[in-house]
Amino acid sequence: MLFGPDSSGLTPLRPDLAAPLTHRLQRHAQQALAWHRAHQKLVHGSVLAGLVGFSALAFGVAPLAPDASALPQRLVTEEIVPEGLQAQLEALETLELDLTRADLTRSSDTPQGLLARLGVVDDEAAAFLRKDPTARRLFQGRAGKMVQVTTNDAGALTQLVARYPAERSQDMLTHFTRLTVEKVADQWLARLDTAPLETQVRLGSGTITSSLFVAADEARIPDPISIQIAEVFSNEIDFHRELRQGDTFSVVYESLTADGEPITWNSGTGRVLAAEFVNAGKAYHAVWFPDAGNGKGGYFALDGSSKQRTFLTSPMAFSRVSSGFAMRFHPILKKWRAHKGIDYAAPRGTPIRTVGAGVVEFAGWQNGYGKAVEIRHGNGKSTFYAHMNRIDVRKGQRVDQGDNIGQVGSTGWSTGPHLHFEFRVNGNHQDPRKLLKSGETVQLAAALRPRFEQVAQGVKTQLRIAESMRGVIVDAE
Repeated sequence: MLFGPDSSGLTPLRPDLAAPLTHRLQRHAQQALAWHRAHQKLVHGSVLAGLVGFSALAFGVAPLAPDASALPQRLVTEEIVPEGLQAQLEALETLELDLTRADLTRSSDTPQGLLARLGVVDDEAAAFLRKDPTARRLFQGRAGKMVQVTTNDAGALTQLVARYPAERSQDMLTHFTRLTVEKVADQWLARLDTAPLETQVRLGSGTITSSLFVAADEARIPDPISIQIAEVFSNEIDFHRELRQGDTFSVVYESLTADGEPITWNSGTGRVLAAEFVNAGKAYHAVWFPDAGNGKGGYFALDGSSKQRTFLTSPMAFSRVSSGFAMRFHPILKKWRAHKGIDYAAPRGTPIRTVGAGVVEFAGWQNGYGKAVEIRHGNGKSTFYAHMNRIDVRKGQRVDQGDNIGQVGSTGWSTGPHLHFEFRVNGNHQDPRKLLKSGETVQLAAALRPRFEQVAQGVKTQLRIAESMRGVIVDAE
C-alpha cells in the first residue's frame, strides 16, 4: 500500500490514484534496468568517482568528529606468564654486573683499608695504589677527597676516580683535580687531570626566627651563602641589631659540581646570583650583574643602583657591638672617658676586612692599641683597627674594599678578644656607624641597562618561585 503525508503523519493514498502510480513506477524501473545494461562501464566509473569524492569529503570533515578521549573505552586484560625460575637464573648468569660505590677519604686511610671500606676485594689494585707515585696522591694532602669505585660482580676493581680541589691555588675556586686509576689491557694505569667545575642554579628561602644562620640551616642553605646574603645587604640592614622575627629571604645561588657530582669542599657553593630580603616589612633586592663595566661584576638593586657603597657597614661579616661611640667607664683605667670608636666582640681569629679601598698608612704595634692597622682612603678619611691578633698587610700596601687585613685578638690594653674600630675625618674621630651608612652608591651606566633589565627580569621569576617554596631547596634547571 502506498502512503502520502498529511497533517498527522502517513495515511494511505486513495485507490483511484494508487493504480496509475504503480504502473508508472514499474515502467520507469524497466527503462532504468535496460539503460544500466547498455551503459554498465559508465555506471561503474561514476560510482567509483562518487566514492572518491565522498572519501575526500569525509577527510575534510574528519576534524569535526568527537575527541577520541571522550569516546567509550574498553579495558582488555591479558595474563602474562613469566619464564620459569630456572630460565631466569640462567639468563642472569650471562650478565656482567658493574657495581659502583662512593665515599670520602680519611686521614687514617691506607690503600687496603680504603678499598675494603668501598667493598673492593683486589690485592693487585691495593698494591698499585701503594707503589705508583701518581696513585699515591690519593692519600697525600688533606682528607675528604671524593672517591668513586667500580667493581665487577666478584668485587675486583675496574676503575677508581677521585675528585678533590685543584692542586694549584689559583684554580681552586673554578677547577678540580681528577685522579683516575683503571686497568687497561691487563695493566694498571693512573693519570691526573684538571677540569672545570660546573654550576647548577639552586633556589631557597627561609623565615627569620632568631638569626639568619638558624633560618638558613632550617632551609638547608649553606653557610657561605648566608654570609654572602649578609654582605650583599649589609649597607641597608644591620644584621647585628635590625633583624626581626618573621623577616623573610629568598635566594638564587650557584651549586658547584665535579663531573656532575656535588662537591664536598668549599661547602659546594658558588656565588649568590640574586636575593630578596624583607626586613620589617620592607623588601630589598640584589642582582649579580657580571657585565657591570668594571671588569669584575657587582650587585645591583632592581632599579640599577649599585649595592656597593664607598664603605662597608662593618669590618667583620658577623660580630656584636659591645661598646659604642660614646662616653664610657674604661675597664682598665677605671675612669670615665670618651670612647672614640666602636668595639666589636668576636672570637679570637675572626677575619677583619677593610671597609674601603685605600693604602695602609700604619701596620704594627701602637701602645695600648696593641697590634693595629690604619688605612688612608682619600679626601681626609681614614679607618683604624686595633687589638688584632695577627696583621696580614704591610705599610704602603694598596687594599680593596673587603680585603682581609688581619684577625681579631686581645693585644694591648684589652680585657678580651674584640676589635676596636675608628673612623677619622681630617684627624677628627667620627661615629663610624653614621659615616659608613651614608656612603654613596654608584648608578649603572645607561648603555648597560637593557642587558641588566633582561637579567633582572629572569631572576625576579626565580625569586618568586623560591618564595612560593619556602623552606625547600630546588634546582632551577
